[in-house]
Amino acid sequence: MSTPAFPQHVETLPDALTVIGIELRTHNLEAAQTIPPHWQRFTQEGVLAQIPAKCGDDVFAVYTHFEHAGRDNTGLYSLVIGAAVAADAPVPAGMVRVVVPASPRAVFGVERNRFDLVGPAWQAIWQRNDLAKTFIAEYEQYHADGGISISIGLNAATPQK
Repeated sequence: MSTPAFPQHVETLPDALTVIGIELRTHNLEAAQTIPPHWQRFTQEGVLAQIPAKCGDDVFAVYTHFEHAGRDNTGLYSLVIGAAVAADAPVPAGMVRVVVPASPRAVFGVERNRFDLVGPAWQAIWQRNDLAKTFIAEYEQYHADGGISISIGLNAATPQK
């Protein structure tokens, strides 16, 4: 079986993206065991319905608060699964607010409704040494229409393609 292609383009996130959701602290050595139950919790507890004043029906999975922010994704990091909200939206009990800064981003497409390809997409992205990754805040966006994209922060000097 060949590795699927993940189309990529570079775009600018013009404004910071604020997401409210539930947080998991994990690291790559245990992610395969910790992330699936975190998604189950998100679904079983109906987290999306508990977030007031959402800016749409898309679900965001934000990877942030890297132990080695700005350097690499080794060590602990936070995964927050939730929804985009206004910057001043209230944070419900048991949830957190994270902010993805305005920045250039490499955006990778994943085949519509193919959640099973998100992991392989990350594997392909981690192998990309040609991207000037920031390791500040990366996110998966699960669009209400079934589309899936992964957005990686890039250093400001990264050329737009």
